[in-house]
Amino acid sequence: MPIDYDKLKNWPFPEVEQTYTEKDSMLYALGVGYGHDPMDEAQLQFVYEKNLKAVPTMPVVLGYPGFWIKDPASGIDWVRIVHGEQSLSIHRPIPAAGTVVGRTRIKAIVDKGKDKGALLIQERSIVDKASGALLATLEHTTFCRGDGGFGKGDPAPPPPPAVPEGAPDASCDLPTLPQAALIYRLCADPNPLHAEPAVAKAAGFPRPILHGLCTYGVAGHAILRTFCGYQPEKLAGLSLRFSAPVYPGETIRTEMWRRGGSILFRSRAVERDVLVLNNGVATINS
Repeated sequence: MPIDYDKLKNWPFPEVEQTYTEKDSMLYALGVGYGHDPMDEAQLQFVYEKNLKAVPTMPVVLGYPGFWIKDPASGIDWVRIVHGEQSLSIHRPIPAAGTVVGRTRIKAIVDKGKDKGALLIQERSIVDKASGALLATLEHTTFCRGDGGFGKGDPAPPPPPAVPEGAPDASCDLPTLPQAALIYRLCADPNPLHAEPAVAKAAGFPRPILHGLCTYGVAGHAILRTFCGYQPEKLAGLSLRFSAPVYPGETIRTEMWRRGGSILFRSRAVERDVLVLNNGVATINS
């Protein structure tokens, strides 16, 4: 069944209310690699209850509407979808514990043409329930490889900026744990692709892969460490394009170029010298 543009554009997402605790914030931080140096007190503030702060990329696991694309009524060939891009705008510091409401809508559906797929862009706002304050806005771009050619769609968004030529201004290597995917899945995505070797092999991978949004969090860590001095209120936004999967246990090297209040970046898996994140832009508060 092909995509019905009007039906999908007006998909009835229910509001998602989520209460999370300080333990949840610490678990997310551990899942994306904070605390790997037990003597680094700057990292300790995200994984230890004394003066605890939430990692600024944590909204990616809050107010999530679930795997709604699998509903046959969506008309999407969910087996062939790929998470293409992710962006996050942070409007206020994320509390270390609280109750939030996630509100999702379909922002755009781009028909790339028959046999070329489609882009589905979801927007999710994260609102603090108690105050009604908008904490963060996320955009999640899904590449629907099997769903192009439905004949109606929105204009394509502008392409993300390319990283500059030449050597980066800074580079940051961060390790991932062999069990990183098993930790991260407790925060968000329980897809067995990230846990069961048989499922990973059936999908064409030699072993379970790391969640793309976990790799996203590691890149955010590199920005926070290198340009924000581990002050979460200084990171205002983070967007990027996913290029290739990471295997748990690999080292992620993030190469960064400073351009005023923006940091352009890309990340690679060091052991295989494979580019895993590209076209990254971080916005820094002065």
